[in-house]
Amino acid sequence: MKNLKLIALLVIPVIFSTSCSNDDAPVNEEEVITTVRVTLVGGGQTIVLESRDLDGDGPNAPVLTPVGGGILVAGTTYTGSTEFLNELEDPAEDITVEVEEEGADHQVFYQLPSSIGTVTYTDTDTNGKPIGLNFTLVAGTSGSTGTLTVTLRHDLNKSAAGVASGDITNAGGSTDAAVNFSVAVN
Repeated sequence: MKNLKLIALLVIPVIFSTSCSNDDAPVNEEEVITTVRVTLVGGGQTIVLESRDLDGDGPNAPVLTPVGGGILVAGTTYTGSTEFLNELEDPAEDITVEVEEEGADHQVFYQLPSSIGTVTYTDTDTNGKPIGLNFTLVAGTSGSTGTLTVTLRHDLNKSAAGVASGDITNAGGSTDAAVNFSVAVN
């Protein structure tokens, strides 16, 4: 009888410990990003480049505005910011807030020909590494045209070669959003 009681005392805690789950563990679900908006302010003008894809992976292509792309003024320094939204929610969910809060795990990359301009990050995460939601863009050579690619990466290696200066080549991680905007310099 003593052995039966001892076995019961050992088995019951095991049953309770395996039946409990940790429902409080954070789940980092991938966010839905329908809209990427880049705002450039400088030289007395405000340029808004926007990509909206309200059907996600559906058959419709994203709607890009302005339709012809953005027109930059050569040599002008623009203060830039980028927003990420989920407009399938009502009201729209501002994913930008989460990107900023989890800045150590996210970075926005801006790829463009040097003739179009150069980008410098102006915001950092808690480790002093760039996030890229805020930046400056110095417009390049008059008469240049090309593509500005904006890419949001997460779970990347921010210490890899070139990543802190905006080179996506060694960043790794996964892409949350990537859009291409036509731009020209006058």
